[in-house]
Formats: sequence, C-alpha cells, structure tokens
Amino acid sequence: MAAESTTFAGDKKKGQSILGPRERRFIDWAVPRVPAPIMSHHLTMLTLVWSAGTVAFGWLASGNLAWIHGISALVFLQWLTDSLDGSLGKYRKQGLVKWGFFMDHLLDLVFAGSIVIAYSFLVSAKWLEFAFLILLLVTCATMAVSFLSFAATNRFQIAYYGIGPTEIRIGYIALNTFVSLAGTAIFSWGVPVVVALNLAALTTVAAQTSRTLWRIDREANVDNAPRP
Repeated sequence: MAAESTTFAGDKKKGQSILGPRERRFIDWAVPRVPAPIMSHHLTMLTLVWSAGTVAFGWLASGNLAWIHGISALVFLQWLTDSLDGSLGKYRKQGLVKWGFFMDHLLDLVFAGSIVIAYSFLVSAKWLEFAFLILLLVTCATMAVSFLSFAATNRFQIAYYGIGPTEIRIGYIALNTFVSLAGTAIFSWGVPVVVALNLAALTTVAAQTSRTLWRIDREANVDNAPRP
C-alpha cells in the first residue's frame, strides 16, 4: 500500500462496499440528468442543511417519535447529494478536486456527528448520554483513521470488509424504523452494543492500518540503508 506517486488521489477511493457497483450505476445514470444550474459544490454544501435538520428532527422526536422518520429522509438526501457531488464535478469539469475532498469529508464528519446528537435527545438516563459521547468520539476517530491513512499513503479507503457509508446509512434508516415501532427502550441495551461494535471496528481498522504503515516504513528503511 505504499504511496508510489505524489499525484493527489483523494478522488480515487479504494475498497469496495457491497452496494458499491449498484451505487456506481445509479450515479452514472443520474449525473447527466442533474439540472444545469446545480453544481457540485452546491450539493456538497447541502450537507450543512441536512445536518441542522437532523439535529432538529432528533429534538422533535424526543416529544413525538414520528419525527424520527425525518432523520431517515435526511439520511437519504445526504446519501444522494454526497454520492453525486464528486462525480458531478468531474462531469462538469469544475476542477474542485482538493477543495471537494476537504469540504466533502469535513461535512461527512459533521453529518455523522449530527446523527449521534439527534439520537442523544431520545434518552434521559445520564449513562446513556455518556455512551453517546463515547460513540461520537469513536465515530470521529474511525473517520480520522481513513484521513490519516490517506495522508500517509495517498490511498483513500472508506469501505472495509464490504461495509461503507451507504451500508451504514441504510442501517440508520432501519434503526429509525425499528425505534418508531418499538420505542426508545431499545437504546438501554442497543447503545452499549453499538458502542462495542464501533470500538471493535475502530480497533480492527486502526490495527490493520498501523501494520501496513509499519511495513511501509520498514521496507523504505531497508531500501534506503547504505550499501556496504
């Protein structure tokens, strides 16, 4: 996984998710049909709207769980704009490659945080509120692994073991549907399980990345060692 080129590769994702091929076909179909006045940066910045709306719907859902479906709608809209923005920029030849990488993934992080904040409104127990803080930290750390690995290798990977952002979004929508039917009691055991699973995922991905970077450094050290 060594960085063999100094050419920026942030727009070339590595790793394939389960739904990746189908998602790619949809993007290729949809991009030419995006209305001409809409540009890639417009789609990117819409994540700010989706994030604010997600927090608002979470607050409203604390009084009436029916509002939780609003979070699902915004998760879908964020998937749509996030999936199309980069490909639209290439199609329109906007050239915002590095800005797009920076802003797109910064706002992805903001949106992920907004979801955790929205769910935190649905619990009253202090220990569950603390669990959501841990989940927010783990979520940020997991995304940071991808960014830091990219900085070290110039290979950007956001899908691991077939699971990527799209599959995670589907999980959010499924969770919202279940909570709307079963109530928030699920959080008393569901949140600790989710925290544990996310911690396990973070540990696995971080350890894998650490081993890869260690190997790269060792190989570079051998290659650069003085010859007798």
